Amino acid sequence: MRQGVFFPPFDGVADPHSLVELGRTAEAAGWDGLFLWDHLLYAGGVTKILDPYISLAAIASATTTIQLGAMVTPLNRRRPQIVARQAVTLDLLSNGRLILGFGIGDDGESGELSKFGEATDAKERGAMLSEGLDVLTGLLSGEPLTHHGERYRADDVTFQPTAARAGGIPIWLAARWPNPAPIRRAARYGGVFVIQMKDPRDVAALRERLRSEGTDLDHFDVVISGFVGDDPTPWARAGADWFLSWIGPYNMNFAEVHEMIKEGPRSVAA
Repeated sequence: MRQGVFFPPFDGVADPHSLVELGRTAEAAGWDGLFLWDHLLYAGGVTKILDPYISLAAIASATTTIQLGAMVTPLNRRRPQIVARQAVTLDLLSNGRLILGFGIGDDGESGELSKFGEATDAKERGAMLSEGLDVLTGLLSGEPLTHHGERYRADDVTFQPTAARAGGIPIWLAARWPNPAPIRRAARYGGVFVIQMKDPRDVAALRERLRSEGTDLDHFDVVISGFVGDDPTPWARAGADWFLSWIGPYNMNFAEVHEMIKEGPRSVAA
């Protein structure tokens, strides 16, 4: 099992120089991945927020081995063609260490979608995500793309260069357990980031559901999250491929986050 640290670039760590230091510390401490939340607004007293993609570019320039990604980006509030250019640039900068994470987002208490006139209906956001992913992956392929859909259009366009990573940039899709629709969507890509799964015994049911959708589980990541310090062993034994240790989102303090990351991932018992 691989392990990552997973936190928002909020408040006390909402400084690019601080995030670079946290990235260096995470790599030195043995974490396999560092993943930043992607938000424009957040409730609960959060006031300072940074963009994850620019922050990850800074971290990529200061590290060499750790996997990096925004976890997760609501693709429906971004343009797929812009994300494609950003993703390839970041993947090349990191020498093939980018993982893309997408979901439908949530308006939440902050009005993160509605305050900017974005779609708030869950089914509409799901449809936008599915179509947006078709456009995004078509552009990331480096092959000519023509797409005339309900929400997105591309007229005989080819994006070059392509990503550094052999096989392309892995794409993980967020899914709230046990909702079937996002799991079906994730089955077409490289991984599923499962939200609100509490019992490791449910991993077997998830893997069976993915297998029924035709997923090649030998080339697919089942990603679970828990709070920093939680024991990942039960999840590893259950068949999870990644365990992301969650820090935040409130009262983010650089010194405290630094110490948590410096501790490194917990060992997985045999």
